[in-house]
Amino acid sequence: MLQTASSGAPRLAAFGEFMLRLHSMEGRRFLQAGSYQPYYAGAEANTCVLLSRLGIPVRYITRLPDNDIAQAGVQQLSGQGVDTSHIVYGGDKMGVYFTEQGNGIRSTRVIYDRDGSSYARLQPGVIDWKKSLAGVPYFHWSGISAAVSAGAADVCTEALSIALQQGITISTDFNYRTTLWKYGKHPREVMPGLMQYTRVAVADLDSAAVYFGIQTDAAAGLEERFIQCSQALRERLPHLEVLAMSFRKTQGIQHIYSGALLYKGDYYFSPRLELPFVTDQIGSGDAFTGGMLYGLMTDAMPQQIIDLATACGAVKQSIPGDWALISKGELDQFIQNGVTGRIIR
Repeated sequence: MLQTASSGAPRLAAFGEFMLRLHSMEGRRFLQAGSYQPYYAGAEANTCVLLSRLGIPVRYITRLPDNDIAQAGVQQLSGQGVDTSHIVYGGDKMGVYFTEQGNGIRSTRVIYDRDGSSYARLQPGVIDWKKSLAGVPYFHWSGISAAVSAGAADVCTEALSIALQQGITISTDFNYRTTLWKYGKHPREVMPGLMQYTRVAVADLDSAAVYFGIQTDAAAGLEERFIQCSQALRERLPHLEVLAMSFRKTQGIQHIYSGALLYKGDYYFSPRLELPFVTDQIGSGDAFTGGMLYGLMTDAMPQQIIDLATACGAVKQSIPGDWALISKGELDQFIQNGVTGRIIR
């Protein structure tokens, strides 16, 4: 049974582009594809779905065309307990992206078709942010939210300003995408200013280098590099209190997955999980983010927070599509037992 508290007042509002994902079937390359599996997606929406499933009331804010394709996706979000009542409608196109499944030899590939989408054509004044954020303790957004267009970046500025005025905790996922940012500005010209009042963040070493020019010792271990990066980020983001990163390494056919957390000046690290098989790693970072936010909102201890986040990111990789369709019971069982092939009867 779906665990959701969507009837309560939202505890988090998230903003970003909601998209249709078309996934090449049967592991075929784009050049071979004869059919595509549709999924609905979007980094911030993915995080909302997991939080709702874990019992946290959430609200999702975006702009979509008023057509049946978009409405089908909104209905799926609503079916997961996400409050969609503050989605605005306009424009003619829903963003789409195509995926080609990788494997142990070649990488997964993504092709975006987002130019001119309803979200990309957003402008300040379209969304009533005071109304959409009223009474919400957390506001979550990501680097993707600002990467799609100059107008979308301006709307991020608008939203963050209202969130700051209303005393809302700002949560940011760095989420750098190399094939976006095509509107004439380097991310380093945009993201540091938008992130100045971030208190909670999920990042990775590459995006920290792109946004802030932060370099870490490539010869050091991942935990040491996390500490180096977090120290540099705290100098640049004066309000930062919580920072998390997930790490993925491959050893032969096995994936080693782990997480790290900076929590109010102290460091915490998850166990390293050996994943024998990955069904779909897209959305695992959003699940990691959702697990971290869930831990924060339920006042978990710092070690529990990073263990929750890492477990969510790991389990998502066993699930096709972008959404971490996980229950709290499954999450607890995974944290207790780890990777297991046992049948639950």
